[in-house]
This record gives sequence, structure tokens and C-alpha cells, in this order.
Amino acid sequence: MSFSFDTKNELCRLPVQKLCCARAEAYGILLYCNTFSSTEVRIITENPNFAERLPKLFQRAFTLRFDRCPAHTAAGEGKMVFQIIERKKLDHITNLLGYDPQQNPVLHINFGMLEDTCCRGAFLRGCFFAGGSMIDPLKRYHLELTTSHLQASRELEVLLRECGYPPKSVSRNGSFVTYFKQSDQIEDFLTYIGAPVASMKVMSAKMEKDLRNRVNRRLNCDTANLDKAVEAAQKQAETIRCLQTAGRLELLPDKLQQTAALRLENPELPLSELAEIFDPPVTKSCLNHRLRKLMELAEDAGKRD
Repeated sequence: MSFSFDTKNELCRLPVQKLCCARAEAYGILLYCNTFSSTEVRIITENPNFAERLPKLFQRAFTLRFDRCPAHTAAGEGKMVFQIIERKKLDHITNLLGYDPQQNPVLHINFGMLEDTCCRGAFLRGCFFAGGSMIDPLKRYHLELTTSHLQASRELEVLLRECGYPPKSVSRNGSFVTYFKQSDQIEDFLTYIGAPVASMKVMSAKMEKDLRNRVNRRLNCDTANLDKAVEAAQKQAETIRCLQTAGRLELLPDKLQQTAALRLENPELPLSELAEIFDPPVTKSCLNHRLRKLMELAEDAGKRD
């Protein structure tokens, strides 16, 4: 199942109670469904839970039944079509939504129906039911609402801004898309329309990706530091061999000879670990000082030669 499918299933568990909210949710569905005009309402879905919710919602919102319903709404049924074509029912819907039945009802959003916060949330939930989709947040953050009505899309953007969720918009293949790409906006939107579980999943995905990124950055940093340490150790060993070849190593103080011998025996160890195998152990700072001294002696010897 997709993340969108699971989110809509969560939304379907919300009860259909208040008349104003039921009507607002149905209104969002109509503006973002397949067809809403003065001659037909057509809603197509593959989600059995949404298909089960639709008749109850429209009965509560408009006190009417669909002219066409699928015989079954079980999972695996494929596309399920709900249709209203009876003129009396269509006029009733458009009249309740504040439109003139003689005009095209999809030209704009009737903000008078969305004055209350609960109704706005219900309306946006309806838009998501009919025209919403979302990518799995573990992959990337993207939630969009798609409609075929330009004016509805523009006014939805205004509504979302008023609710505190400024979206972006784009035209795609004759449809108009309002979308979010920021995780915090998606979290807030999902919570607002009644899907807190989906919102928490987005938050968890963000935390997981942030943790993974921090671990990767740390590993990259550690790898870079390790590469530098290996390169430095190789250079130190090469310098010591030069002193050894030139016969100057045995002329150095015992502490420097001991340092040179242990570095040649353990070319892979970082300074902190190499310092611990001295007898007695020395500090990392002391060991670093001795190695720099060997490097300087080798450089001076090379200049004299």
C-alpha cells in the first residue's frame, strides 16, 4: 500500500457527524473529483474505505443518494465509480453550495461555507480525498492536490495561505497542482485535515533521515581524518627509513630511536594508539613532538647532503 492510500484510510476512520463539516468535506471532494458540473458528478476511486465513506457523507451533506454506485467496495475491486446525473439532485447540490444552478458551479470556492476552522479542515480533507497524493516521506517530501479547475486551484492556494500553509503551484498536463515540499508544512497540513498518524510518520521519517545524514557526515569526516593520518604515518615511516639508510638513526637519542622503531613496526596506527604502546606510555602531544623532531632532522640531513 502507498503512503497516500494509508493516509486516506486513516482519514476515513473519522466520523461523519456535523452537517457543516460533512458538507464542507463533500464540497472539497466535488471540486477535486473527476467531474463536477451542472450536468454530472462523477467520482472515481480505488480505495474501498473511501468508497464506503462516500454514500454516508453525501447522505449527511445533501440528503441524497448516488444514481450510480459500485455493487461492492471490497479491496481489489479496481476502479469504483460514483455518479449523479439526475438534474433535481444536481440542482439541490449546487444550491446548497451557494451557486446558481443555472451556472457552472466549479468556477470558484464559496468561502462563505468555510468560515469555521473545522469546516476548513473538512474541506481540505475532501480535496485530499479526491485529488490528493503523497510520496513516501522516506524517499522525499511531496504532497499535492490536483484539480481540473484553475480558479478553484488559485483560491485553494489563498485558503491554504490563510491557514498558515503557503503552498506552491504548477500546471501539469491540463491540470492544476497545489503542492508542498517542506516536511513541516506537510506535517501541519496532515494534522489539520485529521491525519495525525500520517503526520507523525513524516516527522519520524525526517528524524531518521537527519540521523542518517549526521552519521554519514561523521563517517565521511572520520574517513577523511583516517586518510590524513595514514598519509602522515606513511610520510613519517619514509622519513625514518631515510635516516636509517643514511646511518644517522643510530646517532639519535634513545627516545627518538625508540619512537622511530615503533613507528616502523606499526605504520597503520594513529598517534593516540601508537603513544599507548610505549613503555612507559607517552602522551599524544609528546609523540607528535618526537615525530616532528625526526622529520626536521631528516630535512636538515637532506639539505646538508
